[in-house]
Amino acid sequence: MIGRRHPYIWEDPAWPALTYDIGRLAGSLAEVAHFQGRLLGRLADTDEAVRNEAGLASLTAEVVKTSEIEGEMLDAASVRSSVARHLGVDIGAVDPADRRVDGVVEMILDATVGSEHPMTSERLFGWQAGLFPTGYSGISRLTIGAWRTDATGPMQVVSGAYGKQRVHFEAPPAERLDAEMHRFLQWFNDEPDDTALIKAGLAHLWFVTVHPFDDGNGRIARALGDLWLARADNSSRRFYSLSAQIQRERNSYYTILERTQKGTLDVTEWLLWFLDAMRRAIAHADNTVDAVLAKTRFWRRWQQTSLNTRQIAIINRLLDGFDGKMTTRKWAIIAKCSQDTALRDINELIELGALRRTESGGRSTSYELVLP
Repeated sequence: MIGRRHPYIWEDPAWPALTYDIGRLAGSLAEVAHFQGRLLGRLADTDEAVRNEAGLASLTAEVVKTSEIEGEMLDAASVRSSVARHLGVDIGAVDPADRRVDGVVEMILDATVGSEHPMTSERLFGWQAGLFPTGYSGISRLTIGAWRTDATGPMQVVSGAYGKQRVHFEAPPAERLDAEMHRFLQWFNDEPDDTALIKAGLAHLWFVTVHPFDDGNGRIARALGDLWLARADNSSRRFYSLSAQIQRERNSYYTILERTQKGTLDVTEWLLWFLDAMRRAIAHADNTVDAVLAKTRFWRRWQQTSLNTRQIAIINRLLDGFDGKMTTRKWAIIAKCSQDTALRDINELIELGALRRTESGGRSTSYELVLP
């Protein structure tokens, strides 16, 4: 649109009448549907334990990565334990409950398992409260259970050092939020004009553009998208993680988001990016299914072997995709034992044939599982 005078799309008089070219999206929609069908077909041929494990891995990645995008690092083992506890899945030893982790898990599960329930302002307030159980983000006190007030100035997304910040986006002023969110929630609860996949992409963009909270807007926007993706799959079980894919493509995500928020109300390019990211997320989930099947085969091979709780816990960490090389020192730290105890655990597994020394060099000997 040449000569447009509005810095942000929400300032356009026609906002929020977002438009898109369904013809340009048809190919991407077909590809996503193909990848979804193939993934669900693979899982349909597996047993319930494999499907539970695949769902657990996907939800763990979703919780970890949606927080990581915002710069908050959650411990994957704690997240996995929280997800398993909430779903009633037995994974053996679990980590102690962490309210910060549980809040994110509860939001994601409420969005997916409870995808058929209508969205309300109170439900959104609950999600945000769960993300910030202390009422603070870092040292900043947040408004919880209500929309932001802009008491300290306009809501802006900025980057750069203090005094040299660059403003990427400024959200609508606080006095507009009651009307903005009333309109958003009415639209969100209506049936989609085209497909649930497009609705998921539009919901993500619309919510993060309104930016109604002091903090947590990105995570909640992704959860709202997940809700409509669950409806698109006609299932409360998640086998792929869009947040994990967004984290893998974080730079391009922020680039297309900023360009869209400063563009016209035609958001076709955003939806193309969103659908392509979905396709890549589902394709990546195939690797997760491969890993789950490998894990199932491993434990079937060793299910009659007596292993101690430390060995079981570390083996599961390795099977879940341990980042880096497993050494005696790392084993001791993770298992909370001495290095002598860790070395005994390792040598027992080597004698059994379940573990072996890696061939890579280096000052520290590392170990890897022997997969069936």
